[in-house]
Amino acid sequence: MTDFTMETGADGVAVITWDVPGKSMNVMTLEAWDELDTLVDQALADDAVKGVVITSGKDSFAGGMDLKVIAKMKEMAGDDPAKGLFDGIMNAHRIMRKIERAGMDPKTLKGGKPIATALPGTALGIGLEIPLSTHRIFCADNPKAKIGLPEIMVGIFPGAGGTTRLVRKMGAMAASPLLLEGKLNDPKKAKAAGVIDEVVEDPLAAAKEWVLQAGDKDIVKPWDAKGYKMPGGAPYHPAGFMTFVGASAMVNGKTKGVYPAAKALLSAVYEGALVPFDTALKIEARWFTNVLMNPSSGAMIRSLFINKEALEKGAVRPADVPDQKVKKVGVLGAGMMGAGIALVSAQAGIEVVLLDQKQEAADKGKAYSADYAAKGVSRKKITQEKADEMVARITATTDYDALKGCDLIVEAVFEDPKIKAEVTKAVDAVTGDDCIFATNTSTLPISELAKASKSPEQFIGIHFFSPVEKMMLVEIIKGKETGDRAVAKALDFVRQIRKTPIVVNDARFFYANRCIIPYINEGIRMVKEGVSPALIENAAKMVGMPLGPLQLVDETSIDLGAKIARATKAGMGDAYPDGEVDEVIFWMEDEGRLGRKAKAGFYDYDEKGKRTGLSEAVKARYPQAEEQPDLIEVQHRLLFVQSLEAVRALEEGVLMDIREGDVGAILGWGFAPWSGGPLSWLDMIGAPYAADRCDQLTEAHGPRFACPALLREMAEKTQSFYGRFAPDSAKAA
Repeated sequence: MTDFTMETGADGVAVITWDVPGKSMNVMTLEAWDELDTLVDQALADDAVKGVVITSGKDSFAGGMDLKVIAKMKEMAGDDPAKGLFDGIMNAHRIMRKIERAGMDPKTLKGGKPIATALPGTALGIGLEIPLSTHRIFCADNPKAKIGLPEIMVGIFPGAGGTTRLVRKMGAMAASPLLLEGKLNDPKKAKAAGVIDEVVEDPLAAAKEWVLQAGDKDIVKPWDAKGYKMPGGAPYHPAGFMTFVGASAMVNGKTKGVYPAAKALLSAVYEGALVPFDTALKIEARWFTNVLMNPSSGAMIRSLFINKEALEKGAVRPADVPDQKVKKVGVLGAGMMGAGIALVSAQAGIEVVLLDQKQEAADKGKAYSADYAAKGVSRKKITQEKADEMVARITATTDYDALKGCDLIVEAVFEDPKIKAEVTKAVDAVTGDDCIFATNTSTLPISELAKASKSPEQFIGIHFFSPVEKMMLVEIIKGKETGDRAVAKALDFVRQIRKTPIVVNDARFFYANRCIIPYINEGIRMVKEGVSPALIENAAKMVGMPLGPLQLVDETSIDLGAKIARATKAGMGDAYPDGEVDEVIFWMEDEGRLGRKAKAGFYDYDEKGKRTGLSEAVKARYPQAEEQPDLIEVQHRLLFVQSLEAVRALEEGVLMDIREGDVGAILGWGFAPWSGGPLSWLDMIGAPYAADRCDQLTEAHGPRFACPALLREMAEKTQSFYGRFAPDSAKAA
């Protein structure tokens, strides 16, 4: 079986159809390139063929290159991986350049055969790069289709001609959102932007018709024609100069220099714009090779695509449990979290009972979904009919009897064990024996909460992140008695609502908060030590964290931090390690500096809640030391304090799969995505260096940086986490 087939009709049009067997969407493999190359050669050599249309046998055109192949390309490239990668990329360029030139005379630019693309739907990555090498792109009028080049989102950039062609077709300024942000458009917007040429009802018929009437001039690309000038100006043109200066500033401002793909893309565009087209393709291939050789790209592809997709498809689901798809969910507590859970459940087509103590509160929770749906209608993301159907799935009530028939309960009441126990017993009194009970908590031990349930094996933790509708991660927590069916139910529910699940064992703070609280605390410790708050915040952002620790605690609120500190201290007693942090937190609490919500925290805020700068009051209370630590020291403190907790979680069995440790860290709290996650980062710097650095940090800053026994052992054996613990499917880097 082959991915590409060709059939020539009586009209002389050869139709090359891309249809990967056994896949819902086409993805390109190394073998498929050879198939396409052979068919293009046959079509160009056959005198009976007047022109060619490349299309798909599926509802979409293609989802891009198989990223599992990209992840393994380095390994497959032999003793000289850079040369192997470069040669492979240049082979793809050769095939697409053959399509583009279509057999025409290189001097007269005549005699070529028209080649068009007919897109039935979505075309992403290489699925758009191949069409860009053809002479005209026709797309079905399908508003659900997505057209674009999203490679930057997984740590690479469009390296099969997409970068060079799009910039030469549209100009650097117009192409920048598509290349640097991975922006996707529906067909009509893609046509308006100049990415594709036609939006029609029947793209295959329209493409055939165009191919049969196209002449020599119709198939010469602008950059191959004499006198071509780049739209918007080349780098040495005044307008182009301003574009590239601005683009460089924008890229560095957004990436802080830690994402190699963005910088490499910009270099490929700038350098490629100064030379002829074929040389520009070679430059693009060199920069693409540079990115693929960078360990960041492999780690990002592994965590953000391969591992994330595996978890979403049920990689850690108990295999012997039948489908647990949720039909009716009860959500207890209609506050911000409960309202968000009700919203995403209704969006997924699940019937929802939203229950609160007061009808007014329950109605307000349902109104959250109504308001969200109304915004979607106004932005034309959803029809009024669909919006009404979604909101109608939610029943707002105070009556526990309404929970009858629910196969899953998600409790989202106050973080108080007594209240949660009361609610659990009230639910048990009305629900059936098969109903699974899930508590949404970020800190309270699941095994303790389960004691209030009549069926502890059907009791589980589901930790949503706020805001629920925006955050992709959901942390599922197994109590000591939680059974496989409860785990399967939670996983199937999370997949239904299109979130990414991780499953962890019950322990203090579970996994996510266990790692993020030390990050916040380390930032606060440094403030007390006299480290400049600006250095702390910028060091964090320059190493890839989305928020500095001080801004993060302001966003989550100082009093929440104080509440967690008191509860943790009560639970740990003399073993409690964060007294120095508490001094700062409790002082701020006493001063009313509770964060953004109080318009005063580590930052100052204006009346609208916008940050105006780091607080002078905090600086006055904790004066900056004359001698400041260097940038790397601050960054290492912030990264190691998180990563070591991830290692301890793995060591203690809280983490059961390292893929969940990395995916959860990136999606849950934004751990430096360029690194692939904390365990990938430790692999990147190497266990021997990490262990030595732990010793240095421990000596300088205390036992919280003590090297875990597992990491010490791995350092002695020169092992990596993915080499030792990952399933075979996740070991490619």
